Parts: sequence; structure tokens; C-alpha cells
Amino acid sequence: MKVLVFNCGSSSLSYKIFDALDSEHAEVILSGKAHRVGVKSQEPSFLEFHFQGEERRDVVLLENHRQAAVLVLQFVKWKKIEIDLVGHRFVHGGSFFDGSAILNENTLKKLEACLPLAPLHNPISLSVILESLESLPDIPQYATFDSAFHSSIPTYAYTYALPRPVAEKYGFRKYGFHGLSYAYVTREAARFLGIPLDRLKLVACHLGTGGSSVAAIRNGRSIDTSMGYSPLPGLVMSTRSGDVDPMLSVYLMATYGYHPDELVELFNGQSGLLGLSGYTSDIRDIIKRLSEGDERAELAFEMYVQRVKKYIGSYVLELEGMDVLVFTDDIGVHNWLVREKICADMEWCGLILDQELNHQATDGTIADVSAAQSRVRVLVVPTEEERVICLDGLRLSGMSDDSAN
Repeated sequence: MKVLVFNCGSSSLSYKIFDALDSEHAEVILSGKAHRVGVKSQEPSFLEFHFQGEERRDVVLLENHRQAAVLVLQFVKWKKIEIDLVGHRFVHGGSFFDGSAILNENTLKKLEACLPLAPLHNPISLSVILESLESLPDIPQYATFDSAFHSSIPTYAYTYALPRPVAEKYGFRKYGFHGLSYAYVTREAARFLGIPLDRLKLVACHLGTGGSSVAAIRNGRSIDTSMGYSPLPGLVMSTRSGDVDPMLSVYLMATYGYHPDELVELFNGQSGLLGLSGYTSDIRDIIKRLSEGDERAELAFEMYVQRVKKYIGSYVLELEGMDVLVFTDDIGVHNWLVREKICADMEWCGLILDQELNHQATDGTIADVSAAQSRVRVLVVPTEEERVICLDGLRLSGMSDDSAN
């Protein structure tokens, strides 16, 4: 069975085709990623293809995710790859979905109802789903939801201190996101260390080019995470503000006449690194400007690092210690400077980074970058959300009894 998986990030589109016999034998035969999709950046957008030893890098204007999906599907057709199943990552299923679901008319209506819950992710994921359904109308397709991993968060950690009738009526609670990534990297970390997952206290930092979050994981189960009801709270992200005083929204509406739609765009699409720097939403562009004495770049970088350190520290306390710190996704895996600054002055919790190993760990492979005397292991673990999505598709299709969540 050939399973095509689409994974929409807020500024990227990853894709893979797996040739799967069962859950133990799923080989990637095509992979790639669209970078800097629909964002303001000093670098051009481009699309990668990796197929049978062939590597292509097409620099092309990618104004939206649906356009990127069109190019991927054209490449699949050109290479004459017959697809049997298509899986999609969908960030926020609200109260409609507690697990993966086959796409049909009823499912699509529920997905549409979920669009406001994750304004940077859900609409673009739905656009790719619609393009895929249009291009491959006879192929079964399904959606896998990103919040399932965080269903283990205890009630006291996911409940908001709101009047109970309001919270229950509207479903206001912390959901958490990047769950597919966390499910994968925690298993890989345990395997790499040769320690059972149910014996580890782990803090994972999913640092992407768009969205980022941190999660506290005990015995393989999420106990807290930095995102909330929506993917907006938490870290300073590419265009998302992360944590801000919620009264700012009230003031902007009541005093300055902002419309709710304007606030959605302000906090989700104009803030974060873009709002701080004024010229880019990409942490890599900001790092390039640090040596030039750019004060806005310095502030953006310092805030980015401080917010991650803040959540790591709070989760060390919540976990009552930490065995492993994991860095994953594009920035976490490939950027040694971000890791170095985040891990600076962390000896208080037993964490000491090996500077040389950290500098070397940028090639996208799993690596231990902690010093020999460090009590906490610091791991760089590339994520593979697409494999998790593929395995869940096999389960849905009856080829596997294992759940990806």
C-alpha cells in the first residue's frame, strides 16, 4: 500500500509517500518539503523533492499551501506513483474529534467548524485536503489530529480558571499541539538511550520555522504543554505572539475599535519574530543580523530564547526533575546557536552542554550533545510526524492494530 502523507506547518508543507506492507515495514519512497510558504522572508521560498536518489530544489514563489500541494501532486503524477491512501495532519479537532477519522461529507463539515480554533493551521490544512480530494477523488483519505498525545494532561493542568458554566458550555480548556511530533521523538529518545520510556522524565522542545512549543512528558505521557486552547499561547513564534496579557484584546476592541478578525491576524499573523524584528518571521534571518548590531534582532532573539528557557525551567519543577531534554523540528535540529543559548546556565538542574558536539549536530541525525558530566542527557532528535500519520492510516485501513497516538 502506498500512503501519501501531507503535513502542513504554518509556513511549510512536508510530504512523504510510504510503501507500507504493515506497521513494521513502511519505506519512504518520496519525500520533500515546501519552505517559507506564504511568509515574508529575506530568503526565497522553495520546494524539495527526494526520489530514488534524485534530489531537486525548485526555487518558486509559494503564496499558499494549496499551491505547494498542487506542485507535489503534479510531481507524483509525473513519476507515475499510484497512491492507495492519503493522510493529512489537522492540528485542532476541538470537541468533534478524539482520534483519526476517514474523510467524508460529514467529516468535512466538522473540519470546517474547527477552522477558527487554529487560524494559522486549520484553514491551510483544509485547503490541502480539498486540493487532494479534487486531484485524487477515488482515493480514501483521512485526517490525524495533533492534540491526541496531550489527552493525558491532568485536569488541573488543562482546566482554565473560568466560571465552570462558561468553560463547559464552550469547551474552553488546554488542548496542546505538536502531539504527533512528541509521540515520535519521545519513543526515539528512549530507543536511542536504551531506557524504557516509562522510566523517563523528559522535556521536549519542538522548535519549528513557524510554530513552536514545549512539553513536559513523564513515563511517555504528556503532563503539560505550552500551547493551550489554540496554538497561540506559549513561546515566541514566527508570527504568533505567544503569551500575552489577554486584556490586551479587550483594550484593543473597547478602546481602539479593533474587530475580532483584526485581532486574530494581529496576534497570529503579525506578531512574534515578525512583529519584533519588523522585517522577517524566520529566526534564521534574525540570527544573521545579530553580528551587525541590529538591536531589533537582538531583542527578538533574546525573547525567543528566554521564553523557551522559562518553560523548560517550569517543567523541570513540575516533573520534579528531568532526565532528558529533547530538541526537535527544523530549528531545534539544525540550529546549534539556539540550542547553545537555551542550554546556557542550566547547571542548576544538572544540564551541561558539550559545545563541540552541539556544533557538530546539524546534519539532521539523532545525536547526544550533552557533556559527559551532565546528569541530564540533551538529545537532538529529528521528528517524523509523517510516519506517525502513516501508521495511523494503516490502523484505520485494517493493516495494523497499533495506534499512532
